[in-house]
Parts: sequence; structure tokens; C-alpha cells
Amino acid sequence: MTLRPILLHPDPRLKTLCKPVDDMSDALRSLSKDMLETMYKAPGIGLAAPQVGIMSRLLVMDCVKENSEAPRPMVMANPQIIASSDERSVYEEGCLSLPDQYADVERPAEVTVRWIDLDGNEAEETFTGLWATCVQHEVDHLDGKLFIDHLKPLRRQMITRKMVKYKRDKARDRA
Repeated sequence: MTLRPILLHPDPRLKTLCKPVDDMSDALRSLSKDMLETMYKAPGIGLAAPQVGIMSRLLVMDCVKENSEAPRPMVMANPQIIASSDERSVYEEGCLSLPDQYADVERPAEVTVRWIDLDGNEAEETFTGLWATCVQHEVDHLDGKLFIDHLKPLRRQMITRKMVKYKRDKARDRA
């Protein structure tokens, strides 16, 4: 397994609609393992393929936060939200592609998702709480959307300016 570099906003690849996965190849399985390792190391609870520069509809997530609970890594190819509740919830969201930037985002409180698993089988599950927020956040990535796209324009611009400065400072530190 290999840690993958995570793209930082603003990067045009993060705003690109991803192509469907057409088969669960060994390369895709290997990518999903790399993505899980990268997500856990970051640390994060979700990671979408475009965040590591792969423009495919693939995401990984694991929202288990308690050390007493066993991890529950999930890999979803071609995830589709097929139902969502009218009830809404608000979570303070962050993103590995926008380090140290957080904002409250309102989304459906419950969603049902259908996807293809690593064995090529169709799977379906209803998610609530943090899991529902996370899967919606990651599916947004596959559609070229960031959590800041749910914010008012002024707040979104402010975060983008902070990220431009962050990337510039990071590049300067490496030089």
C-alpha cells in the first residue's frame, strides 16, 4: 500500500465530474487500499478518488470514531444517492483537500446509497448521522463539488483565499 498525495483546493481536478468505474480491477482494489491508508493517516473519515488525482467514481470512508469499536472501512464504486429524507441535519464539515477549514453544512439527515463493492456486487444501505453526512460529502467530490459550494459566496471566497495563501506558503517552505 502507498500513501497518496492529497490535492488541495483550488485545483481544477477537484471541480471535475468523475467518470463511472467500469470494472473492479486489481488496480482499482489496490487504489482503494491506498486511499484507505491515506485517509486513516491524514487523519480523515472519507476520501474520494479525485482528491488523489484519480477521476473515477470511487470513494472510501470509515466514520467509526470510538477506539472501542472495530473500524468499518467502506469502499464504494459508482455510489448513487437513491433516497434522502426531508429531515435535515447540520454538521461542521472539514475536508482533507481544505486543511484547517471548517463550516456548518446542512444536508439530508438520512440517505440511502446504492454502489458496487470490491467484488463487483451491488450493495445498498441507509445511512444516518455522521455516516450520512460523510457519504454525501464524498459523493459531492465525485460530482466536482466541495463542501464550501454549500456556503454563501462570501464565506466560500474567504476560504478559497485562505487556501491559495496556504498553498503558496507550503510551496515556499519546500523551496
